[in-house]
Amino acid sequence: MTTPRQAWQRRAYNVEAMRLLARAVLPPPFFDFADGGAEKECTLRRNEAAFDEVELLPHPLSGASERDLSVSLFGKELSLPVMIGPAGLAGLFWPDGERCLARAAGRAGTGFCLSHGSVAPLEDVAACGTSPRWMQIFIYRDRAFTRELAERAAKSGYDALVLTIDNQLLGNRERDIRNGFAIPPRFGVSGLAGMAFKAEWLWRMRGEIRRITFGNYVRPNETADIKTLAGRMASLLDPSMSWADVDELRRVWAGPLFLKGILHPHEAKAALEHGIDGLIVSNHGGRQLDGAPATIDVLPYIVAAVGGSIPVLIDGGIRRGSDVVKALALGAKACLIGRPQLWGLTVGGEAGVVHLLDIYRREIDRVMGLCGVSRIADIGADLLFTNIQNGPRR
Repeated sequence: MTTPRQAWQRRAYNVEAMRLLARAVLPPPFFDFADGGAEKECTLRRNEAAFDEVELLPHPLSGASERDLSVSLFGKELSLPVMIGPAGLAGLFWPDGERCLARAAGRAGTGFCLSHGSVAPLEDVAACGTSPRWMQIFIYRDRAFTRELAERAAKSGYDALVLTIDNQLLGNRERDIRNGFAIPPRFGVSGLAGMAFKAEWLWRMRGEIRRITFGNYVRPNETADIKTLAGRMASLLDPSMSWADVDELRRVWAGPLFLKGILHPHEAKAALEHGIDGLIVSNHGGRQLDGAPATIDVLPYIVAAVGGSIPVLIDGGIRRGSDVVKALALGAKACLIGRPQLWGLTVGGEAGVVHLLDIYRREIDRVMGLCGVSRIADIGADLLFTNIQNGPRR
C-alpha cells in the first residue's frame, strides 16, 4: 500500500517539482511570501537564469567510478557542498520549522544557518545539536543588542556568525503588498474562502499561527505580540552601519565571521583588511535591491578579489546539482539554499528537507560522474567551456 509520504516523495523528483507541491499546499499569500522578490523581480529571475549561461565541459575519460562530495569548512566536514541558509519565519510553513530544518541538515550531514527572524529562539535550535551551525546577525541601531545576540550565539555553541549587510532597509516586496500579507496573518472574506482549498496546511497549523513569534527578539519576561516584535525589528535596521561596526563585532566574536550580501569586489578586498573569515556572495535572493546582478555573475570577481585568502560561498537561484557544480567551478567553496528549504519543509517537514537535500546530492553526484570528476576538490575552471584555450564561444 502506498503511503501519502511515499506519494509526495515520488512526485518531488526535483527542486522545481518540490516548489509546485508547496504552492499547492500553501495559501497564496504564504507561498508568495517565500517565493517572491522585490519590485519587478528582475534580480530574482536573473539569479536562476544566469546559471543557464554557464556551460560545463566534461572530460569523462578521467574516470570517476566513485565520487566524494564532501567538503571541509573551518575544520568541519560537510557530506555535500550545500548548506541550509538563513530563512526567516520557517515556523509559518511547518510547526517548529527551524528545528525541523536543523535536524534535517544534521541527518544529511551538512550545515545549517539560523535566521535572525526565526520563530524558535537560537538557544532552542542549538539544542538540536546540528553541527556546524551558524547564526545570522545584523548591525542594529541598538549596538548592545548586536553584541547580545553574538554573545548568546557563543554561549549556545554556534560555530560561526553570518553578518548580513544587505538588509539595512526593508526591500519593496510587491507581492506581499498586493496580497496584504501581514504578521500575524489577517484573513478577509476572500482569504478565508481560499483557505478552504488549503485544508492540509490549515489543519497542520491550526494551533500554531497565533503562537508565531520572533523568538530572538523577545525580551526576558516580555509578553509582546508578534506585531510589536516585527515593528521592533524594522526599527532596529540601520543604514548607517559601517566598517567600524564590523570591526566592533569582530572584537566581540572570536569564531569565524562571514559577511553575507557581498557583491562589490572592493568590499571583498576590504573584508580581508578587517579580519573577515569568509564571504557569502548574495543579493538576498532578489528580495532587497531589484536590479542587482545575479550572484553567479558576480562570483568570479569576488573570488579574484580575495585571491583564495578566505572561502567564498554563494546563494541565490541554486535549483540544480549542476548549478552547484558550476558555482564550485567558478571558485565557490559551497552553496547555501534559501527558498528550496521552505518548499521542502512545506511538503514534508523534516523529511521533506532531507528529501530536498538528497535531490541536490544525487544531482551533484550524477553531474560529477558525467563530467569525469571524482572529488569536489577537482572541480575547477577547466570544467567550464568559456575557459578552454581558444576562449569563449561567440
